[in-house]
Amino acid sequence: MIFEALKTNVETIVSNTENSTNERLLHICQLLEKNINYYNWVGFYFRNGNKKELILGPYVGAPTDHTIIPFGKGICGQVALSNKNFVVPDVTAQDNYIACSISVKAEIVVPIFVNGENIGQIDIDSNTPDPFTESDERFLEFVCHKVSEML
Repeated sequence: MIFEALKTNVETIVSNTENSTNERLLHICQLLEKNINYYNWVGFYFRNGNKKELILGPYVGAPTDHTIIPFGKGICGQVALSNKNFVVPDVTAQDNYIACSISVKAEIVVPIFVNGENIGQIDIDSNTPDPFTESDERFLEFVCHKVSEML
């Protein structure tokens, strides 16, 4: 399975302290987008200090205007409040969805915890309808855990 093979790459990226945190986050985005054909936009959002909003971190994919997302708004904003993974098989069926591109069909967001606190998340958009499985969730939880270790 591709996820098992990518775990080693993620660990290598995270452990390379010669690169800055943002460089390592970008390398993770590039790795996932390049190797998983239905990961069309991969990025990180992080809590903006003490504000109830997320700020866009490193990402790959189409440019986005959504550089700041208030808690509760869109899928990412909902994950900031719920502290739970959110898998959206069909973005058109979501009332509280922030459209980034008309080509996006599905989204998955998994929170990142440091010392039990939700400090950010990985956000993945797919141009493929309903592509995400439980294996994607488990793999992205692994990625978020590794990212938390370097933050």
